[in-house]
Amino acid sequence: MATTLFFLLFFTLFLYSAAAPNHNSPQDLVRSSCINASYPSLCLRTLSSYSGPTGTPRDLAQAAVKVSLARARKAWTYLKTSVTGKSERERAALSDCVEQMAESVDELSKTLSELKHLRGETFEFQMSNARTWVSAALTYEDTCVDGFEGVDRKVKGDVKKKITNVAMVTSNALYMIRRLDESGGLNR
Repeated sequence: MATTLFFLLFFTLFLYSAAAPNHNSPQDLVRSSCINASYPSLCLRTLSSYSGPTGTPRDLAQAAVKVSLARARKAWTYLKTSVTGKSERERAALSDCVEQMAESVDELSKTLSELKHLRGETFEFQMSNARTWVSAALTYEDTCVDGFEGVDRKVKGDVKKKITNVAMVTSNALYMIRRLDESGGLNR
């Protein structure tokens, strides 16, 4: 009887360990997490080269938001200092885009702060905030690009290239936040 019980226990543990995801290293978690992201190769490239922790779903969500925030800040600075519009229409589009990217940076900053302070009793509310704020950041980024309809192709192309890259990493950040939410914050 004891042998049978031991065998059943051992067999159950074996099945559980075989069915559970096996993330032997943070890189394994990055690979398995990025495979279904909106932009998998960009996700893998940015999070594999990320110098901070990436060993848990929470780490990955924070890393993805940090990457997005850094790129949004860089694009915002670029728009403020490097791009000039020749026509009134171009200047208006640039001014609006600078404003929208500042809003995107603000939304991503709030998200990062929220992810750094997750608590069990308010986890669902905090994750809802994070999803909402990153979605808003994406909307600001998309609206920025949309504002350049009818503008000189070179100016539009420069801005679109920068902002589209930001939007892609922001979309991946939203995916990582959803994964964290679905995990219930395990291994926070």
